[in-house]
Amino acid sequence: MEVLMQRAAGAADLDYGSISALLGALHARKVSASELLEHTIARIEALDGKINAIIVRDFDRAREAARSADAALGRGERKQLLGIPVTMKEPFNVAGLPTTWGFPHFRDFQPTEDALVVSRLKAAGAIIVGKTNIPIGLRDFQSYNEIYGTTNNPWDLGRSPGGSSGGSGAALAAGFGPLSIGSDIGGSIRVPAHFCGVFGHKPSLGLVPLRGYSLPPAPPVPGQGDLAVVGPMARTASDLALSLDVIAGPDEWRDGIGYRLALPAPRHDHLKDFRILVIDTHPLMPTGDAVRSAIGRLADRLDRSGARVARSSTSLPDLAESARLYMKLLNAARSPRLTPAALAEAQRLAAALSPDDRSLEAERARGWGMIHRDWLAIDAARLQLQQRWQQFFRDFDAVIYPVAAVPAFPHDHSEPFDARQLDIDGKLYNYSDACFIWADPASTCGLPATAVPIERTPTGLPVGVQIIGPYLEDRTTIALAGLIEREFGGFVPPPGLPATRSAR
Repeated sequence: MEVLMQRAAGAADLDYGSISALLGALHARKVSASELLEHTIARIEALDGKINAIIVRDFDRAREAARSADAALGRGERKQLLGIPVTMKEPFNVAGLPTTWGFPHFRDFQPTEDALVVSRLKAAGAIIVGKTNIPIGLRDFQSYNEIYGTTNNPWDLGRSPGGSSGGSGAALAAGFGPLSIGSDIGGSIRVPAHFCGVFGHKPSLGLVPLRGYSLPPAPPVPGQGDLAVVGPMARTASDLALSLDVIAGPDEWRDGIGYRLALPAPRHDHLKDFRILVIDTHPLMPTGDAVRSAIGRLADRLDRSGARVARSSTSLPDLAESARLYMKLLNAARSPRLTPAALAEAQRLAAALSPDDRSLEAERARGWGMIHRDWLAIDAARLQLQQRWQQFFRDFDAVIYPVAAVPAFPHDHSEPFDARQLDIDGKLYNYSDACFIWADPASTCGLPATAVPIERTPTGLPVGVQIIGPYLEDRTTIALAGLIEREFGGFVPPPGLPATRSAR
């Protein structure tokens, strides 16, 4: 133990160090992969009891992988993630570990092979420590289920860490490793990043392959979902860029036969060169004062830094129409999970709606039971919307947009789900409307969106924004997140979490 403490003292911050800093310590032999892993395990065992982020632990196999990483490092091998502890969101298949999506009837399902993303991480030298918690069926902005219980926000245990990648956000904020892989169809990477004060990247649609990320017991086959993506969560923008390089690229069993990845470089390297539209309101949903005022201060700081900042634009696509389109597409994409009886009921309810009812709740109802002919018409409307965004990004490089209307809110597990309400500055709004609306437009049009922490509220809760960019220009949104991080701050550890003893 004394040797470990002496060596770790000269290494990177083992609780909250970036991937690059930890790699530097590993390469300089200031710490070994086994020591780094044991430090991470000790921290999880010491602190995760109250947080409940790492709900499937794979410590024994992780120790074997760390010993192999040490042998490789000793031979002089260098890989992007060699020796780095990583956690995975629960729905990713990891051979020999349960994959349940939070459903009790899948409690005993164990895949026999890794998801492609997991295979790529392992090939880059990453050490899989375990899996992080989720809401049942990935349907919520909280992370709880009957199998694994509730995950709490490290900033305030009485509040949600977000969902559906809430366990990943909480794990990063608590110092349980520098990288976690999440997924996002309705803000499920971005919201936990915002609630927990970390970074998250929702990639362009199709950039990261989904093989091995499917509802049990479906076999792992190549394919691209509608709206859904998988991507990295970390504590620095540079770690997002590094990890995206590892997991991105076409599936070798499908598109990868004939295609290779060649993402464009960031549009700019300096803040002063960026053309940014800042949006802090929505035509269909208010933004809480804590979020709106934080975005306003960020806009002012960006303006003073020399960036070309606008607060409105006639070329911006119609956000209200886009949100209505998204709500239909969202539930259409999730409808295969419905039982035949539930589908029939959804179609009956949709048929009873007035054609003039254009509420977001009504649009979601229409999405559940949509027939293919109707979906094709909605998809055609999406293609038109994508074209308008393409035109928009000729005038702007990025959009800064709220991730959610409010910072992390108190746990609310009340049922029925559709009856829940969210408090925005003292007024109650439909929970699904108030939460899901901010996932559009990045989800609807398959655009990249990078969540970055920008400040904290007077009560100490993190506030973040999402940076939305042009399709497949993921490096631009991550680069702008990095510039904001460097100029105006970034991740700050939650107060009250002690340093792990073995690292000091």
